[in-house]
This record gives sequence, structure tokens and C-alpha cells, in this order.
Amino acid sequence: MHKKTVTSNGLRILTSHMPHTQSASIVFYVGAGSRYETPEEAGISHFVEHMCFKGTPRRPTSKEVSEAIEGIGGVLNAATDRELTTYYCKVPVTHFHEALDVLADIVKDPLIDPEEMEKERPVILEELSMSYDVPSYRADLLIDEVMWPDQPMGRDVGGTRESVQNITRDMLMQYMHRQYTIPNMVVSIAGNVSDEEAVEAVDLRFRDWTTHKPGTWFPAEDGQSAPRMSMERRKTEQAHICIAVKGLSSTDPDRYALDLLNAVLGDGMSSRLFLELRENQSLVYDVHSTTSHLKDCGTFIAYAGVDPKNANKAVQSILHEMHRIKEGVPEEELHKAREFLKGRLVLRMEDSRSVASWLGAQELLQNEVLTVEQVLAKVDSVTTEDMRRVANSLLVTEKLSTAIVGPFRSDKVFQANLKIQ
Repeated sequence: MHKKTVTSNGLRILTSHMPHTQSASIVFYVGAGSRYETPEEAGISHFVEHMCFKGTPRRPTSKEVSEAIEGIGGVLNAATDRELTTYYCKVPVTHFHEALDVLADIVKDPLIDPEEMEKERPVILEELSMSYDVPSYRADLLIDEVMWPDQPMGRDVGGTRESVQNITRDMLMQYMHRQYTIPNMVVSIAGNVSDEEAVEAVDLRFRDWTTHKPGTWFPAEDGQSAPRMSMERRKTEQAHICIAVKGLSSTDPDRYALDLLNAVLGDGMSSRLFLELRENQSLVYDVHSTTSHLKDCGTFIAYAGVDPKNANKAVQSILHEMHRIKEGVPEEELHKAREFLKGRLVLRMEDSRSVASWLGAQELLQNEVLTVEQVLAKVDSVTTEDMRRVANSLLVTEKLSTAIVGPFRSDKVFQANLKIQ
């Protein structure tokens, strides 16, 4: 499926030749995100990402950067998360070299112009305001704060208004120098480009780049021994509810059992939460659950948007389904969940950008790449007993965290029901 090449200066390049496609996708992964930031630096990874699109010596304006890709029918974007920053581009394969040149240019040599930085600062603040103003987004941020208080895992990846206001150009430059270095980067390419052509083109652009050791990330701290809850009063038409427990890391062998539990509980229109809260009780429009797997920790979160007068009932119903899944998942339901996960994964791999992302993220975060076939085999190996064991290990009352955003004066009625039983 793929080939890994390490250049003479240590850059890891993952390539996947997909001769049936007409596209080429290039993804740069950098070990930079909120878990690498001190409180004073909160949001700096995200700020750097924005500034990389504001111009380089060869393309001095953001207009020239965007036109270089959009002018050839391509897509150029980036994203910052807790453990990595991603820069990606997808173009018709005939424009592969042009796209790689643009992407390498903005990551290696951004201007970080002081005037442009001050123009971009209010844009980032508006992005933070947008997240704060959307109640469902706010609930997502609030549950992180509840689960991981006073640490990077619990902060908004974008930082706070105060921290963003206080980030200086020197701080940006120092952070980039610290994190944007060959050992802390992976380039992943998928599409109708040969492995040899891709590697040669990448090596040409990065062989003279910095190779010092990057800064380290802050591990998660979990001292939870009792249920936690946070409520934010908003005059909203819906209550937005997140109920969560700590999950499993990306290297935990039980992560596949947890992903299957998630598929059974709340991933899709045939999941238990959807069928019970929406189809049977008509309580909600949107209800689902998600998992995340990070270097040393993870999350398992159920979300529902519900009429405030039905919020307590929705909380009780979600907790009841969490309890019920601890009793075991029948083989027939496990088979359906297996095929659901396997099908979603296989379908993703038809897209060159998904393939490039699959390869690069694993290499950067785990220093190895599992093939699709290997992951499918791991999913197939999960038993009903594995699922029961993992559910009973994770879904315990003392590890519950709840966040609610809605028009409530008190959380007492909810606090009384925070039990998985």
C-alpha cells in the first residue's frame, strides 16, 4: 500500500502510488499543537498555522499563496489539533510539483510579517468567538475542561482571548524554530505519482532544512475519583449535553474494542442512542457518540441536543444505555458494528487525501504505520468478551464527566442522576 523513505537528513516521507486516480494529495504533519504549549503560549500552534498562509519571500501575499493553488483547481488548507498541525493540498496530478512547491514554501519560509500578524490577530479572536457563540461547540470545549482541568488537554486548541492577545512575533518565531524541524515532521503523498518522483521532489526542497531536536509535549494528568459536572447558562432553544469518560490511547490494544463499543452505542442511525433517544422516545434530533485516541490518553463522549424540558430525561437515557452496554453486546450486534467500521475505513481509502492522511498521521504520532488490512484484522479479532471487559473498565460512575450548556439556573437535578447503573 505504501513506501517509507528516510532521506539523508532524516526526513520521513510516506508515499502511496494510486495509478487509478487523477489527483495527488500532499500532507505535511508537524508535531505542534496545544499539548506542546505552556499556558502563556496557549494558541500559538494555531497562530503559526494561520501565519504560514500570509506570505513568503517568493509569494509575499496571502493572495499569491491561495491563487497558486486555486489557479490550478486545487485545494489548500491546514488544521491544528492537540498533537499535530496539518498542512494539506490536493491537486490534479499534472500540477503535483507546483503544489508541493507552494506547500513547502509556506511551511519552510513564512514571512511572519509584523503588520500581517496584527491583521491576523483579530481574525483568530473572531474564530474563538465563533466557537464560543455556537452552543454545541461550547459544550465540546466545556467537556474537555471538565475532563482535563488546568492542563493543555483541557484547553481550547485556539487558546484564550488573553493568551492570543499576548502572543508576540518573537514568541511565534521561537516556537516555530523549536517545533518546525525535520525530526518533528512527516511528509505524506498519495495519488498518481510514483514513489521515486515524490521522494526526489520532497528531498530537493527539504535537504537543507533544520534538523535539531524539537520540544516535548505535556502528558495528561488524571486524578479523577468522582463524577464531575460543569454547566453554563445560556438562553438557548436547546440544551447541549456531553457525557464522557476517559478513553484509551492510540497505542492501547483495546482501542479497537472501544471503537466498536462506540459504533454500537452512538455512531450512525442504527446505533443504540439514535434508536432509543430519537426513534423510540422522540427526544432529540442529534445524538451520537465519539472516541478519540491520543498519545497517552483518550476520550469516549456522548452528545445530545435536546429541548431543555427533556434534558434530564435525555441524560438518564444516555446513562442507561451506557449501563446496558456494560451487560454485553450480542454477537449479531458486534458483527454489524465490525462491518460498519470496516466499510467506513475501506471507503475512505478510495480518496488520495484520506490515504495520505492515514499514512502520515500514524507515522508522526506512533512511529509506525499499520496497513488497512492489519487494522481490519484487529477489528475482526475483537470478541464480545473484549467489549464487555472494556465497557466495564471504562464506564464507571467515578470517571463520569458531564457538560451542559442551556437555560438552567441550577445543576442540582442533573447532579442527582450522574450514575451509570
